[in-house]
Amino acid sequence: MPRNAGPAAEVIRAAGGLVWRDTSRGRLIALVHRPKYDDWTFPKGKLNRSERWQKGALREVREETGLGVRLGAFAGGCAYVTGGRPKVVLYWNMEVDGKHRFAPADTDEVDALEWRSAARARRLLTYERERRLLAESLAGGARARSKRRRR
Repeated sequence: MPRNAGPAAEVIRAAGGLVWRDTSRGRLIALVHRPKYDDWTFPKGKLNRSERWQKGALREVREETGLGVRLGAFAGGCAYVTGGRPKVVLYWNMEVDGKHRFAPADTDEVDALEWRSAARARRLLTYERERRLLAESLAGGARARSKRRRR
C-alpha cells in the first residue's frame, strides 16, 4: 500500500469481477469504459457500508454491465491510494449466466462494454494493476476451471 494516505484515512472498500464468457471466437473477458476517467477497466465499485465483498461484487457487475453473472473463484485484489485515502478492491472470476446484452444502470458511469480475448484485454486495460490481476488470474487457472465445468 502506498504510504501517502493519512493515518486516520478510512479505507475505501470496493469489489468487482473478471467476467468471462465462452463464444465461438474463444473465451472472452468483459471490460468497461468509464467516461468520467476515460479508462478501460474491470466492472467494479464501492461497497455499501455493511455489504459483504461477494454480494457487492455481484451488485456492482450487474449495475455496471446489466449482465446476469454467476460468482466463481476469488481472482485477487489490489490496493492503492485515491484522493488521499487508501482503497482496497477485491475481484472474483464470474461467468455470464443468462442475458448477454449490455445494459448499465447509469451510462454516465459506464458507457461501453467490450468483450476481448485475454491478450487483447491486457492491451486495452488502462491500469497496470489490472493487467497484473488478469495475468495472475490466468496463471491460477481461471481458463482451466471454466473448461472443466463445460465437460
